[in-house]
Amino acid sequence: MAPLVRIEAVKPIPLSLATLCACPCRPFARNTLVLTRPLSKFNLGLLLHGPKNVVRMRMRGVLGRRRIVAAMAHAEQDRVGESDVNQEVDKGHQSSPQEETDMETQQKASQLRKRIVFGLGIGISVGGVVLAGGWVFTVALASAVFAGSREYFELVRSRGIAAGMTPPPRYVSRVCSVICALMPILTLYFGLDVSVTSAAFLVAIALLLQRGNPRFSQLSSTIFGLFYCGYLPCFWVKLRCGLAAPALQTRIGAAWPILLGGQAHWTVGLVAALISISSIIAADTYAFLGGKAFGRTPLTSISPKKTWEGTVVGLGGCIATSVILSRIFCWPSPVLSAIALGFLNFFGSVFGDLTESMIKRDAGVKDSGSLIPGHGGILDRVDSYIFTGALVYSFVKTILPLYGV
Repeated sequence: MAPLVRIEAVKPIPLSLATLCACPCRPFARNTLVLTRPLSKFNLGLLLHGPKNVVRMRMRGVLGRRRIVAAMAHAEQDRVGESDVNQEVDKGHQSSPQEETDMETQQKASQLRKRIVFGLGIGISVGGVVLAGGWVFTVALASAVFAGSREYFELVRSRGIAAGMTPPPRYVSRVCSVICALMPILTLYFGLDVSVTSAAFLVAIALLLQRGNPRFSQLSSTIFGLFYCGYLPCFWVKLRCGLAAPALQTRIGAAWPILLGGQAHWTVGLVAALISISSIIAADTYAFLGGKAFGRTPLTSISPKKTWEGTVVGLGGCIATSVILSRIFCWPSPVLSAIALGFLNFFGSVFGDLTESMIKRDAGVKDSGSLIPGHGGILDRVDSYIFTGALVYSFVKTILPLYGV
């Protein structure tokens, strides 16, 4: 009859590599069963029945001396080692929140430095481009429009938006991005009506000639992209380059070098563009600082970080900047006109910002892209300017002449 070893009321535990080691110099822990005898080939079976554990071994033929170690309970030495490890882990967990806080602080500081450096570089570059005007301004705007339209169509094709609609094919998105980039140039030389009509016709043809069945969702998202990324930015070309009447009362223009265009270079369009861009920058800056200092009440669920307190501070900063610059440039002369211009700049920037935030929220992304380090994509930087150009151009072109400005 095969020998049988029965072990009562002992709970097996997983064996570690050290426990399985057969080195005779290592003492075995208490509650460890050691069987040492000449054994033959054997079959080992573990039978679990109720609270009893049974180890059954059957021997066949003598082959040599073997040592069988079965750990049946927690060894004291293993318990001591595990407690030491647990204490070290607990210490690590206690120190990890502080380390994570330090790392987050360093990351935020590095992010802020990137934002400041690239923000200053972008601001200086944009100032020079706006002063240059003409084809320099138009080509720079067309480049930004191309990059922004590419980001827009990538957002449309993202999982969040595409889950509820059929996005346009990639070749249609690329064609529309090229058309959007050409629209500012066509506006400069042929007018806005020609560019919009030609763009809409080409986009419709591209959608109708695609493989498969064209869907209305494809048409709607593409036409909105054409309007949002191409049509609206063209008003900045009409504002800067189309309003060519000289601002004769501007003192800076009187001292402007002849080689750079002289006083005739300082047109109403240039002054209006500088005031609008500076007011938008002031609105974003003051709204950010005001929200950090006083922000308590959320403005909208579209952008949870925006608050009513920051919005009010941003509005005040925008109007103040508009009035101050109007005194420096001596245009527009009435203070009420400068205040109205500040209102338009602020509400246009807020509406553009919220529109882009809505697109990003539906797409499930934080930034529209990663083109500008520390700032995200191009749409993240120009969203406040998209609607503002059309509002300011209409105000200067239509409203101010009614009051003799």
